[in-house]
Amino acid sequence: MGTKKLYRLEKHQGALLAGVCGGLAEYFNLDPSIVRLIFVALTVLASVGFWVYVVAAIILPKKSDVYPGY
Repeated sequence: MGTKKLYRLEKHQGALLAGVCGGLAEYFNLDPSIVRLIFVALTVLASVGFWVYVVAAIILPKKSDVYPGY
């Protein structure tokens, strides 16, 4: 089995905004709704979630860039 890579999903793969939560959910084998709730909680409590999401959306490659053919 190959190594897992962190990426963000694209619109046609089920992404809502930039696909960061969906990519994290696939990487950690979680439900995307749970990851989205964590980001919302971090945003409401300390506004840190917003900035983490923005940075991740800029830094993380798309799934099709990591795994050609998707």
